[in-house]
Amino acid sequence: MKKLSSRIKSKKPLVIPGVYDAIGAKIAENVGFDAMFQTGYGTSATLFGMPDYGFIGATETVDNARRISNAISVPLIVDSDTGYGNALSVWKLVKELEAAGAAGIFLEDQKWPKRCGHMQGKDVISQEEYTEKLGAAIDARENKDFIIVARTDSRATEGLDKAIERGLENKKTGADAVFIEAPKSLDEMKRIGKEIKAPLVANMIEGGATPINSAETLSKIGFNIILYPLSVLFANTFATMNILKELKNTGTTSKYKQKVVDFVSIQ
Repeated sequence: MKKLSSRIKSKKPLVIPGVYDAIGAKIAENVGFDAMFQTGYGTSATLFGMPDYGFIGATETVDNARRISNAISVPLIVDSDTGYGNALSVWKLVKELEAAGAAGIFLEDQKWPKRCGHMQGKDVISQEEYTEKLGAAIDARENKDFIIVARTDSRATEGLDKAIERGLENKKTGADAVFIEAPKSLDEMKRIGKEIKAPLVANMIEGGATPINSAETLSKIGFNIILYPLSVLFANTFATMNILKELKNTGTTSKYKQKVVDFVSIQ
C-alpha cells in the first residue's frame, strides 16, 4: 500500500471506517479497508458509556490508539479532538500518538469542552489560537508521512464563508488535509471542493447534519477522504440491543444462531 500521505492525494477516494477497539479494527482490516479512524465518539462510548461531550482526554486517546495499532497492519488515523489543551499539549500529544503507532490525527478548533461536530451548542476558538495548535502538531511529528488533518467546526457557528476561510488558512499553515465539519447540503460541499484545492474530508454520519453521498459522487466534487466514523458503533449497538432483548424476553438466543458469528469462527 502507498504511504498514507501519498494515498490521500490520490484521485481514488479513500473510504475509512471508524473503529474504537482492537477487534473492530481487525475486522475492518480483514474486510479489506486500507486505513481506519479511531473515533472519539466511539472511544467515549465504549470506555465510559458516554456520548462525545469531552469526557475523554489524552491518556484515553493514546492508550486506545496503542491497543488498536498493535492489532492491525494498516494506518490508523486518530481523532485527537482539540488536542486536550494548548499548543504545548498538542505537541506532546502528537509525540505520544506517533510513538503509539498512529499514522495521523484529526485536530479540531472547538472550544473545550468539545462535543460531536453534528451536535448543537458547540463553539470555536480564534483562528490565531488554532493556527498555533496546528503549527505545534506539524512541528512535533518526526515522520513526515504522519498526516495532520485540520478540522474546523465553524460552519455551524460562523457560516460557510468563514469556514472556507479557516480551511484555506489551515492549508496555508501546512495541514495535509482539510476538514470542514457538518456542511448541510451537497451544494455546500461542491463549493468547498471548488474553493479549497487540498485533500478534503467528507464526514458521513447516518442521521447527521451532512447528507450521505456515495464515494464516487463525493470524489467527483473534490473529496477524496470519505469517513464513516460511527457506522460500526451504530451497527454494534443495534445488534447488541436486539440479541439482549431476545435473551431477556425468551431466555435463549437460539433465534439468532444463524445471524451471529459462531465460537469457532471468532477464534
